[in-house]
Amino acid sequence: MRARSLVIGVFAAATAILGLAAPASAAGGNHPHIVGGSDADQTYSFMVSLQNASGDHFCGGSLIKPDWVVTAAHCVVNESAGNVQVRIGSTDRTQGGEVAQVSDLIPNPNYDGQGAGNDIALVHLAAPVQAAPISIAGSAQVGTQSRIIGWGQTCSQPGACGAPQTLQQLDVSVLDAGQCTGIDGSVELCTSNPGGTAGACYGDSGGPQIVQAGGGWQLIGDTSRSGNGDSTCATGPSIYTNVTAYVDWITQTTGG
Repeated sequence: MRARSLVIGVFAAATAILGLAAPASAAGGNHPHIVGGSDADQTYSFMVSLQNASGDHFCGGSLIKPDWVVTAAHCVVNESAGNVQVRIGSTDRTQGGEVAQVSDLIPNPNYDGQGAGNDIALVHLAAPVQAAPISIAGSAQVGTQSRIIGWGQTCSQPGACGAPQTLQQLDVSVLDAGQCTGIDGSVELCTSNPGGTAGACYGDSGGPQIVQAGGGWQLIGDTSRSGNGDSTCATGPSIYTNVTAYVDWITQTTGG
């Protein structure tokens, strides 16, 4: 999956600070994908592909209400709602599921793109969809076994391959925050890179980190950036925004 800000776009050294989310209008370049994962073994009704108006994937997201999606702030902070659409509930980013238009993009007000934390945003859909949303877990603890899913690059070198058509998944775990660099452990999760060669990559940005609970899935994180500062994916852990730490903001913004 990803190792920096995992969005599809042009790889420029100037953007290798926190988030590499490419503008939706520029999608079609390289975005974060999961490296070392496998094709999804099930349909995730809540899985979202953020796309430009031409249907090109640039970030992931999670449907948390019929008309609300959680993603990374760096995916949408420079975007216009009119240039973004979403495909929901398909394992194929080019077809299937539901396609919905977007009415508003709301980055967390404390996100500044410079330091750790607050890399979370809400996408308000123009109309509710039929797909089943995912609930947000109560908390996320060190040692929690989880799964990351996305359409990010499946090769580790920036720009060396494009987004896979089929959704990828990878089982990971939550590490002690001390194993990631530049992390705010109060609102972010340090997520493992199994075998030292697998993890999030460009194009996975905003996509979900999920846990099994009560016979289904619950959301704990959204893909943010590399956990070791290396532009090559999966050479170290990744940093995910701890969505459970933002429930109050989400509730206030979405109206309950």
